[in-house]
Amino acid sequence: MDITTLIGSIKSLDAKSQEQARIRQDNLTKPKGSLGRLEDLSIQLAGIYRTAAPKISKKAIFTMAADHGVCAEGVSAYPSEVTAQMVLNFASGGAAISVLGRHVGADVITVDMGVASDMSWPSSIVNKKVRKGTRNMMREPAMTPSEASDAMMHGAELGIEAAEKGYDLIGIGDMGIGNTTAASALTAVFTGRPVAEVTGRGTGLDEDGLQKKIKVIEEVINLRRPDPRRPLDVLQRVGGLEIAGMAGVIIGAASKGVPIVLDGFISSSSALIAAGLAPESKSYMIASHRSVEKGHRAILDYLGLEPILDLRMRLGEGTGAALAMNIIEASCKILNEMATFESAGVSKKDGE
Repeated sequence: MDITTLIGSIKSLDAKSQEQARIRQDNLTKPKGSLGRLEDLSIQLAGIYRTAAPKISKKAIFTMAADHGVCAEGVSAYPSEVTAQMVLNFASGGAAISVLGRHVGADVITVDMGVASDMSWPSSIVNKKVRKGTRNMMREPAMTPSEASDAMMHGAELGIEAAEKGYDLIGIGDMGIGNTTAASALTAVFTGRPVAEVTGRGTGLDEDGLQKKIKVIEEVINLRRPDPRRPLDVLQRVGGLEIAGMAGVIIGAASKGVPIVLDGFISSSSALIAAGLAPESKSYMIASHRSVEKGHRAILDYLGLEPILDLRMRLGEGTGAALAMNIIEASCKILNEMATFESAGVSKKDGE
């Protein structure tokens, strides 16, 4: 199995199932279109699951962790040791995603894609470490081509395994000090927008720190010269190991006909890679929320995705994906369980 084979196996959404779902939505006891995005989501899911009666039974969120060598340039308000510390927090169930995963009934699966630590993890942590963090992309490419490919394949395998275990809704989230720098670089390269327009304060930089971060990213792009026509080239030059892993999950899950719920800025930057490699995978993506990170809006606009929520969040971890899952599941229940005008004996609008 390789990434090219997986990309070739991603199917277009089933138009017949979508049309049947659309017809049923129009005949439910409500004015047409009055449930807005809930109707759209149910029709999208009908196409993904290839049935006019889509149902969600088992949910998972992959929280992928890795460190970033570019932190040596002073682009983060937090030290890189926090990544490993937070992985332990995930393992003990004390992080925000742990709480929200329990709340929505989703299994949170934490994956070490490249944490810069020799720590021995608890058994609940999935170890897919490719290397101990990316290299400092100010000095050299973040990864070698083989490291980027390996990280992506690890993610794809996890997405496939989850689908085979019966997970039919998969979210992705991140943990990695310095990863907003990589995400901003990816966003600028793919969308063509100026770095300053897509770079935010991350974990809380002051104005001087933000300006330094912008200059670092501009210099990195100038030095590395990533080619947006070659997504893997961009990934290995200015990306991150957890970003590669999430891109792989998207492609792997889509190849198995499972929708992927994006979280915020970092996970959506991985969607840029996935969509660049596999344009059909966009049909399987659901944007959970709009982050306050300024680059996130640029990604959503570029990919043509409409977020479900806007709660002024910027944490990552998969928290937005978790919160959106109940709404996504509700869209299926509305389609399947709501009465039609005919079954309920309710009169339709005049002229229908």
